[in-house]
Amino acid sequence: MARTTGRSTTHLTRRLVQLYVGLTLYGASSALLVRAELGLEPWGVLHQGLAELTGISIGVVSIIIGAVVLLLWIPLCQRPGLGTVSNVFVVGLAMDGTLAVVGDLDGLGFRVPVMALGIVLNGVATGLYIAARFGPGPRDGLMTGLNRVTGRSIRLVRTAIEVAVVVTGFLLGGSLGAGTVLYALAIGPLAQFFLRIFALPEPAVPGAVVAPAEPSTSAPPAGSGPVADPASGQAILPQ
Repeated sequence: MARTTGRSTTHLTRRLVQLYVGLTLYGASSALLVRAELGLEPWGVLHQGLAELTGISIGVVSIIIGAVVLLLWIPLCQRPGLGTVSNVFVVGLAMDGTLAVVGDLDGLGFRVPVMALGIVLNGVATGLYIAARFGPGPRDGLMTGLNRVTGRSIRLVRTAIEVAVVVTGFLLGGSLGAGTVLYALAIGPLAQFFLRIFALPEPAVPGAVVAPAEPSTSAPPAGSGPVADPASGQAILPQ
């Protein structure tokens, strides 16, 4: 019994470490994209545009937007987890902290590698914090909530949200560029790869009986229509 409890504690500790390391790296990776000045990820474009407009740091803007998006969960009847709330604060703080350490970069010889590092690091961060299974990020929950309420596909809802975010951010002065395109193309495969790397096995439950295997059923196509909410402690994609 003591051995099982110890394993469960170790498992929980590893999940917590993955969550907070992942969220910290996510903020750091977003800051690197800012310093590269070659285009940001979709929500980063909005955060930067609002930061330019208000004079508030981009990390604080990220926190404010995350909190506002989280409030939108209320009419959508979404339930946040520890990871959801942590996402709002940790990413923004890590972003401002990294920007304070990493100064402006001169020349493409520095900016291009930093852009590439930011995108790859974002994929690593995504795999870490999603695999920890402490709840989806605020923006993911908005996506799945709208999918359920409107009956529109995940693909359509996500595309509509991100197009609106990018256009609004660009009009406010946010940065679009090669980094935005490369991020859009690379983040899916990178996230999938690192999710496999950092996946955690479920802890064994004492006295649990393993049910006989049943034929597997394939998941519906990504654009087929509304999907069930992620199970408690799970997330779908970054942000």
